[in-house]
Amino acid sequence: MGQDGNSVRRREFLGLAASCGAHLLWVGGGRSPFAFASDVAARDRVVQEEPWGRLEAVADGIWALISTPLTGDRTTLCNGGIVAGRDGVVMIEAFATPTGARWMAGEARRLTGRAPTHVVLTHFHGDHTGGIGGCPHGSVMRVTAGTRDLVLQEDAARPPADATTRAALLADAELLAPAEETWLDLGGRRVRVVPRAGHTPSDVTIEVDEPSVVFCGDLVWNRMFPNYRDAIPSRLARDVRALTRSRETRYVPGHGPLADARDLERYTALIDDVEAHARRAVEAGRPAAEAAAEYQVPAELGEWMTFSPRYHEVAFTAWERDLTGSPR
Repeated sequence: MGQDGNSVRRREFLGLAASCGAHLLWVGGGRSPFAFASDVAARDRVVQEEPWGRLEAVADGIWALISTPLTGDRTTLCNGGIVAGRDGVVMIEAFATPTGARWMAGEARRLTGRAPTHVVLTHFHGDHTGGIGGCPHGSVMRVTAGTRDLVLQEDAARPPADATTRAALLADAELLAPAEETWLDLGGRRVRVVPRAGHTPSDVTIEVDEPSVVFCGDLVWNRMFPNYRDAIPSRLARDVRALTRSRETRYVPGHGPLADARDLERYTALIDDVEAHARRAVEAGRPAAEAAAEYQVPAELGEWMTFSPRYHEVAFTAWERDLTGSPR
């Protein structure tokens, strides 16, 4: 699936423009994004560090890429990971750019001795799919039909000269079951790909039961306010709560540092608080933009960064749409 040439730079930019984090402009609490990024320490052993992120060893044969785009480098932009077994290796996400995908595939080879045999995409947004052209030849791309179709829809809406090749590269992807788990047998390790929704109509999580690790995609954000651009808000909290496990678990969010149960509880409290405020606004007949302008994250939930100053309004607008049944 390799892709090179000068046109890649423009295509990479277009992929970012359709992503969850295209702006990187605003910071809560008055601090610079560089200060915030620098003091979010790694939870686990760092096996590789680059300007765009760090690769942390979460468990034996499992690594999480924690992207650090607030430092200014958007090569990967979203988080992702590697899960290895005796016979296969899963790369989670294609990232924002082909350069990012190629780098991650190279890290899989370095750490496991083999190229990724599978690439699983959690949803269609450009910061998770823009790098498809950099995924390794011979790997099996696994996506939902919804992700494939939404990528096709996004690319078709662009001028022909600006269209990316994401949809063409997904033409031969293997489709995940729409309503039940898909199991990937990697040899001595099985990985569950679980269909969900909330961040988009076609999300999946990638889950390992032993040890307990969940790659959440953008259903979960940690210390960064989530993007509701394509959200189904009434579904979001339910599917986030479904990720809770009774034993110690590492959660790899779509954006932000690695999370544990306490982080997941704080994130759930945040989206519950947004829901409560949005519902009151709709009941009072207040416009989403007006209610969002007054919204503040409760101090007890700590500091939350945001990629864009409009993310509160996007969230309240999504709830207004969900509660009133109004069209997009």
